Amino acid sequence: MDITKWDPFGGELSSFRRQMDRLFDSFFGREPSLWSRERNIPLIDVMETAEEVVIKAELPDMDEKEVSLSLSGDNLIIKGERKGEKEEKDKRFHRMERWCGGFERVVVLPVSVDQEKISAQYKKGVLEIHLPKKPEVKPRHIPITVK
Repeated sequence: MDITKWDPFGGELSSFRRQMDRLFDSFFGREPSLWSRERNIPLIDVMETAEEVVIKAELPDMDEKEVSLSLSGDNLIIKGERKGEKEEKDKRFHRMERWCGGFERVVVLPVSVDQEKISAQYKKGVLEIHLPKKPEVKPRHIPITVK
């Protein structure tokens, strides 16, 4: 008879915590990156400078032709499909953790952007999207005159 140590943070309690995190995140409108992989969506970073919004999305092993970008109002939509590994008779997988399949990620932009000047580059598995701000939302220095 084997004796095993009970781990309260493994198994049931860990599963319960993930479910509670999802509940609170959906209630407060946050999209937690810790479980993004379960939903087959790429992880992203959204940064803002005085001039632009920059979004970086992880898209490993994808070709730029498999990804599409569109803008609808203040929503940037990233769509694509990551192909899975092809089965080969002489290969046996011991673990497959990377997701495959179609995805759609909608990013709500924090400010209005100039649609005509959006650019995107894909390098080393990371899609980088530059969205210049509209002139009216950029910070503007207002001089003060003394009389």
